[in-house]
Amino acid sequence: MPDKQKNLIGLDNIERSPESEQSLNESFSIAFSTATGLKVLEYLRGITIETVGGPSINKDHLMHLEGQRYVVGLIQRRINKGKSQKIIKDNTK
Repeated sequence: MPDKQKNLIGLDNIERSPESEQSLNESFSIAFSTATGLKVLEYLRGITIETVGGPSINKDHLMHLEGQRYVVGLIQRRINKGKSQKIIKDNTK
């Protein structure tokens, strides 16, 4: 009986094959490694992660902001994972 490769639960809590996860991470790393990609990521971080809601923020606005922060954080984590995959791949050659 052939070895059946198990799917992984990815960074976004969705089940995928290891190859699909690696491909996504690599794609994010490549897309955000350009000057334009870095500028977009900087913008996204500026309007989400680096934004302070303050004491008068209402619950709905805060929940919306936290969702945005989650997505930008996920992008950053996939970029980092893609970079580390490349380092490992390059070192095994």
